[in-house]
Amino acid sequence: MKAVIQRVSQASVTIEGKKVAVISSGLLILVGIEEADTQEDMLWLTNKIVNLRIFADENEVMNRSVKETDGEVIVVSQFTLHAATKKGNRPSYIKAAKPEIAIPLYEKFVTQMELELGKKVPTGQFGADMKVALVNDGPVTILMDTKNKE
Repeated sequence: MKAVIQRVSQASVTIEGKKVAVISSGLLILVGIEEADTQEDMLWLTNKIVNLRIFADENEVMNRSVKETDGEVIVVSQFTLHAATKKGNRPSYIKAAKPEIAIPLYEKFVTQMELELGKKVPTGQFGADMKVALVNDGPVTILMDTKNKE
């Protein structure tokens, strides 16, 4: 699994002109799932994200997690994180998992985030044409890949 984690002061997802998810201070997480991803990848990633110390403490040092700050999280499926661009100019998405594999793991990811945070996690809609808006706070943007544990 790959993820782009962005610390935001606000974020939203709009589908067909309707806002389906909105948060204020917290994290916008773009998640890409590949065929080889497992339950263990999902558990590692959710645990790592909710405990990432990227929010300011009382001394303005990034020393607190989204969990510690009671921040909000919005999750958006993003198969294009697995784009292969080595050949030519048209990205290949051959590594991205097919919906029958990706959807259940994506749903488990969201459920696990909710369990870890103790609150509802708004999402986009898997496979939909989404308009994602955000105000990146910092800016802080972190890339994670469960295959490299980074």
